[in-house]
Amino acid sequence: MEKKRKGLSAWQLTMMALGSVIGGSFFLGSSVAIHAAGPSILISYILAGGLVYLILYALSEMTVANPTTGSFSNFASRELGEGTGFVVGWLYWTGTVLSMSSEATAISILLREWFPHVSIGLIGSAIIIGVTLLNLLGADKIGKLASGLSGVKIFAIIFFIITAIVLIIGALPSSPPVGVGELRTEPIMPGGIKGIAGSMLLVIFAYAGFEIIGLAATEAENPRDTIPKAIRYTVFSLVGLYILYAAVLLPLIPTASLNESVSPMVSSLERWGIGWAGRAINLVLISAILSAMLACIFGLGRMIRSLRDEGHAPKWLQDDRDVPYRGILFSGFAMLVGLGFGLLFPRVYLVLITTSGFALIFTYVVIMASHIRFRKRNGCPPEGICQMRGYPYTSWIALISMIMVLMCMPFIPGQGVGLVAGIVMVVIYSLIYYVMRFSTRSRVQNTIRKGKPIMKKQPSFVTEFSEELNGNTNEQEILSQKNDSHKSQDLLKGNPIKDNDEMFEEEEREREHYDG
Repeated sequence: MEKKRKGLSAWQLTMMALGSVIGGSFFLGSSVAIHAAGPSILISYILAGGLVYLILYALSEMTVANPTTGSFSNFASRELGEGTGFVVGWLYWTGTVLSMSSEATAISILLREWFPHVSIGLIGSAIIIGVTLLNLLGADKIGKLASGLSGVKIFAIIFFIITAIVLIIGALPSSPPVGVGELRTEPIMPGGIKGIAGSMLLVIFAYAGFEIIGLAATEAENPRDTIPKAIRYTVFSLVGLYILYAAVLLPLIPTASLNESVSPMVSSLERWGIGWAGRAINLVLISAILSAMLACIFGLGRMIRSLRDEGHAPKWLQDDRDVPYRGILFSGFAMLVGLGFGLLFPRVYLVLITTSGFALIFTYVVIMASHIRFRKRNGCPPEGICQMRGYPYTSWIALISMIMVLMCMPFIPGQGVGLVAGIVMVVIYSLIYYVMRFSTRSRVQNTIRKGKPIMKKQPSFVTEFSEELNGNTNEQEILSQKNDSHKSQDLLKGNPIKDNDEMFEEEEREREHYDG
């Protein structure tokens, strides 16, 4: 069916991706990465940017070939097996829900400076409910709202870069030029290779969220043109902003003095007499987290719909409307549960939160593995659009690099627990999948033993009348009955089930063989 609504443009997708990426982890979390790596953080940003480039273009190739609501979850099911698609879809959903519930807590703490008598739980709940309800307005309105909020924080970053350059060159009359500043005495790699390796994980987190482009593919105006453009804009915008930000920050403040409780922007500007920076950055931080939550709930709703369409989610989450209301509301409710759980059991919640980082890296590993299999089986996407240069070497480099990033998690304080908890969660979701599969196979087996046919959706009167006019009703009916038999046998044997088109093509090939 042709969509009557206007889809998201490349710039709206880009701003939504930037809204999802540039959140609290950038404004606060970047201080930990810069503290660990020192001036060599520039190397980390460049290397991580290269990995983001490869992952996004791998995602783009598969998305252009087949824009689907679940994006990487669907690709994993098709290329690596349904079990992998089930695990990566639910693991991503769980990690993002936990991450966004913690972001709601962060906003609540910031807002309590202005509303000290209101509890964190009440403020956080109001924020989650508000952001969830806004997502029910639809893709076009959310795209515009996310673009506006993203514009605020991008403006803040650009303002910081310009202000830092002014301080460095000494354009302010009351301030001498900073010049190279702290870089004169800073060791380039204070933590050595280990410092760079450790910071890579945190820098990857700072880039995390770009996969929203794939999840929003079905909402795009013209996916084959829009998705590649949005990915180009996102990659160059992110890498350019991050590298410039780090380059102008380093002369202004010693990296050893940075800590996660204060934004590096605030610390550096206050050090040079710009005291109002802290209050302004707090407002920007609130808008940054809000835009990240908006974009993430947008993606989570589409992920739930995709999982339901694949039969990997409960039937009551089925939603065939343009806006996946049930997936959005379910995700918002899960965030409220996460927020409440965090307030009641903070220590357990902190352990669960660390799995969000594992979930993201695991998702990127699956994307690259799916892409390698996709290209091996299909070659270039339709019309020969091969966006991944240097395949298969670049795909393997990205896959191995992301696995190495996962292995580096124990070297970062607090992330070792995340690795263990993440692996446990993968095992749990794998067990759930196999229990569901065994239950489904048992039901089908019992149905066949009782002599009952597997029910299928009956064709409409118009469809039957059209087939009669074409003179193929009986032939299609015979083939359909054979297909049901084949599907039942495949399901009992644990083989992948072929769709009707594949079955009909196989019958045609057999007929041509016997005719020959």
